[in-house]
Amino acid sequence: MPDFSLLYPQGVKPSGKTLSDDAVNDLSVEMICEKLTGELFEQNIIKNIMINIEKDPKVISYRRDVFDDLYRFPKLRERIKELLEELAYLKDLEKATKDPTASPVWQLVNRLHELDIYVTCISEIHKSLDGNDIRSDGLKQLRDFVSSVYNESGFEYLHDDIKDLVSEISQIKSLSLGVNLDNRLMPSEVGILAINDKPFARPGLLNKFLDFSSVKKNGIHIGTDIRGMTKIHTVGKVTGDDPLMNNLSRVVTEMLSTTVKQLKSKLAKYTNVSGYGLIKMIPEFIFYIRWADFIQQLMDKNVPLCKPEIIDDGSHDLYVKGLYNFKLAIRRMTTNKDEEIILNDFEFTKEHGIYIMTGPNRGGKTTFTQAVGLLFLMAQAGIYVPAESARLAPVDCIYTHFPADENKTVDLGRLGEESQRMSEIFSVATNESLLLFNESLATTSFAEGLYIAKDVVRALRYLGARTIFNTHMHELAMSCAEVNSQIKGELDIASLITGIHEGKRSYKIFLAPPEGVSYAQDIAKKYGVTFDQLSERIHPNG
Repeated sequence: MPDFSLLYPQGVKPSGKTLSDDAVNDLSVEMICEKLTGELFEQNIIKNIMINIEKDPKVISYRRDVFDDLYRFPKLRERIKELLEELAYLKDLEKATKDPTASPVWQLVNRLHELDIYVTCISEIHKSLDGNDIRSDGLKQLRDFVSSVYNESGFEYLHDDIKDLVSEISQIKSLSLGVNLDNRLMPSEVGILAINDKPFARPGLLNKFLDFSSVKKNGIHIGTDIRGMTKIHTVGKVTGDDPLMNNLSRVVTEMLSTTVKQLKSKLAKYTNVSGYGLIKMIPEFIFYIRWADFIQQLMDKNVPLCKPEIIDDGSHDLYVKGLYNFKLAIRRMTTNKDEEIILNDFEFTKEHGIYIMTGPNRGGKTTFTQAVGLLFLMAQAGIYVPAESARLAPVDCIYTHFPADENKTVDLGRLGEESQRMSEIFSVATNESLLLFNESLATTSFAEGLYIAKDVVRALRYLGARTIFNTHMHELAMSCAEVNSQIKGELDIASLITGIHEGKRSYKIFLAPPEGVSYAQDIAKKYGVTFDQLSERIHPNG
């Protein structure tokens, strides 16, 4: 089978960076994977693909187009899901073939099953892809390969040979065993009496045994005709070859000598045919299909999702309309409540490449910061993104700095731990990275936090990486123009705020100077706690 992948174009090898454990946690990657599938091994497959971020626009576009094809054709997905069960069994067979203790007869039978699954998969994939308006290079390559195999004259013979052999072998339904007992009535030897074309039925077998024993004196049958006797290990653990199974295999081979010879003869013609090459497609199909099914469910809930466009001009740009946090869509689907999802327009440009984001507590700063990270994560994995439209230049990795678990701050203290993580991020981030800071340095005194934060913002300007630094330090956001003038850099720093309307949180974001004081005034007036309002309560008549 040709060496091609549905995740990488031909000739392109994996070259992405891997998200840190902190970033995986801060972006809720594992939670999202759990919503996609209940199978742990599938969650791990999806997670591993998601967190290895590929920046190459060719790889991203390749994946995006494969996903788009599978999303557009639900029936194609259903057929492939059925084949996944066959491929899973093929994977088990591959393990069995590597077992050095397996007898020749079982190796032959496994080889027969391997080719049977191969024929089934080739036929079904051919039927599934043929006739659909496939646009992606990945599925086109798969279709072309499968079609070339399917239309070869040799495939027709393989199909017929395997069908006949499977039919013949499948006639074997049961074995009749004979067991010898020693003078303590312990099993000492066992052998095969017969190979049968019907499975044993419990009532019938019991009746036959009772009939058999009742017609003999003392219930003991005189004489037997049993072939292939072997000793049974009744004490201790058997390691290596199993004498019982080896003996049974030898006897089966002898009793089926004609069939085994025929099996060997027919299978010998297909020594170059292997179905195990299909196994590597299992994780790729799982990744795309689970995501496509989930996106379809969200679309049915009228949640906006779109196929992102990839910018490949060396810029650091992002243009997105109707962006929201993907976790909000998950919550809408899982709770079956049509909760309002606030959509925001957002961009990264040279003039607005580093944002200092301010706003009230529980005003949406963390939710929006996380939304931007998930947008890039999903887009670069090739998945539809949570927005009405999106164009983006890929990032080489996503680095996050969210509040840490208290258990991690015992040795260094909160400020020490936060500073250490900050230092580690700057040691690996590049000007092509995405940096997300969430209330960083908020756990120390205001003066200490502001002092360190100002230096961090200067370093961000110098680094030139796309950044959202959400903070309660309004003084930090007021210094944007000052830092832009003092430090040379490719990206300018801008102030971003979460919207406030009549003292209420609107969760809308927009470019503007920080409104910490005016917001507090709005809240104070709303709840009647300004000095004038309070003094009026104390002395209503002045």
